[in-house]
Amino acid sequence: MKTVVPCYYHLDVEVSPERVDQVRRILAAHLRYWDLENLVEPVCHCAEKLLRTIAAHATDKNTTLEMWWNGQHLITAIADIDGESHPQSATWGCLAHIAALSDGWGWCATGSGGRIVWFSRRVRAMERAPLVPPVPEPSLREALRTPRELPVPVLAGPVPEDPLVGAALGGAPSGDPGEGALRTVVRRPVVAGTGAR
Repeated sequence: MKTVVPCYYHLDVEVSPERVDQVRRILAAHLRYWDLENLVEPVCHCAEKLLRTIAAHATDKNTTLEMWWNGQHLITAIADIDGESHPQSATWGCLAHIAALSDGWGWCATGSGGRIVWFSRRVRAMERAPLVPPVPEPSLREALRTPRELPVPVLAGPVPEDPLVGAALGGAPSGDPGEGALRTVVRRPVVAGTGAR
């Protein structure tokens, strides 16, 4: 059985409305790198809700975000320094989203007056599938076949005037309507020293 190497990610960020989308893309990239493609949407949605609440209501925007992956559970925690300054309606609305999209969640106060909100997602074996590169379309992989070589008939010129060649061919005399048609030309070999063709 293949053992899973635990993974950890830590990010300190000063949250602003513009940075929330950037942080979401960073988290999604790490989840895909850990082969947790199925968790990208719920985890990033919960983290985005928390970060937007911090950006809208916290006086100190410095935030710490952490993710732990142990092979079965992914735990995400977001800590802000002045968590007590959030309005109750914004806090409970955000926590309701987290409760609906996670397997477990909770929060605790820090010694500096801040708050840590965490949530977890359990990953089943069939959900954790590595990304597979797309296969090219079949039509792109098929090459055109080269045409077969066909025998090309040899076109012979007019029959030579040599009467011996014409007799050997059994051809018609010059001026016959068959002249210029396809013919096979038979040539006698040249004998050395005789001068005959």
